[in-house]
Amino acid sequence: MRLLVFGYGFSASALARRLRPEGWSIAATFRSSPEPLIADGVEPAPCDDLDQLRWQSTRATAILITAPPGPVECPGHGALIPALTAARARPNWIGYLSTTGVYGDRQGRWVTERSRLAAISVEGARRVAAERDWLRSTDALGLNLAIFRLPGIYGPGRSVLDRLRAGAARRISAPGQVFSRIHVDDIAAGLADSIARPRRGGIYNLCDDEPAPNSDVVAYGAGLLGMAEPPEVALADAGLSPTARRFYAESKRVSNALAKAELGWRPAYPSYREGLAAVLAVGG
Repeated sequence: MRLLVFGYGFSASALARRLRPEGWSIAATFRSSPEPLIADGVEPAPCDDLDQLRWQSTRATAILITAPPGPVECPGHGALIPALTAARARPNWIGYLSTTGVYGDRQGRWVTERSRLAAISVEGARRVAAERDWLRSTDALGLNLAIFRLPGIYGPGRSVLDRLRAGAARRISAPGQVFSRIHVDDIAAGLADSIARPRRGGIYNLCDDEPAPNSDVVAYGAGLLGMAEPPEVALADAGLSPTARRFYAESKRVSNALAKAELGWRPAYPSYREGLAAVLAVGG
C-alpha cells in the first residue's frame, strides 16, 4: 500500500505517521529541495515532472492533495490530473483538503456539508473553485474523490501553547464569535477512515465537537501552562493584520455529524481542552 502526497506538510505528515505502522510506504512531491522529505522517510518526487508523477500515480493506492490553490487553479489538480489521465492510473482513493472557509460567515449558526457555499475571502473562493475542479475531473475519470473541509488546525509545535510561550497570544474579545478547530491527529484519523471506506464525491467536515471563542482557548492554554491569562482586547482595538481581520470576519459552528455517520470517525480530542492537554503531554 502506498500513499502519494501533493504538498507534504503538517496534516500529511500526521497521516503518514498513522499509516506507516500498517505497512504503507509514503511518497510526496517537492518544489525546491527533497531533503526534508528524505529525512522524514518519504520518497521525493518533483512536483513539475510529469513522467515522475505519472509513474508515482500508477503505484499509488491513495493520493492526498494538501497544497492550497493559487490565483489560477489548484496546483495539485494541474499536475496530477494530466498524470492520472496519461497513466490511466486507478488509485483506490483521492483526498483533497479544503477549508470550512467555503461556508463564509454564518453569524455563529451551524453549517453542514449541505449548506450553501458562500465564501467571503479570496482564499475561501479559491477553495470553492478547487473543489469544483476536482469533483468534475475525478468524476470524468471515474475515480473516488473525497473532500475534507477543515477549520483551524493545531497540534504539537503549532498551537496556542506555542504562542503563549512566545508572548504572542492575545485574548481578543468578539462577542458572539466562535470558531471550530481540529487536532492534526484527528484529521489523520478521519482520512484513514475514509481511505478504508472510499465513496466517490464524499464531502466531510472534520472538526471537533465544541466550537468556541478564541479568548476561551487562550485562557485555557494559559491555565495549562500556569501562566497569567493575557488581557482581553476588544476586536476593534486589536490592530489586526488584514489576514487576521479576514479570520475574524467569519463566525460559524461546523457540524461533523456526517463524518461520524458515514466514516465511523470520532475525534479523539472532542474539544480544545482535551486537544491542548494532549499537546502539552507530548511537550508541544
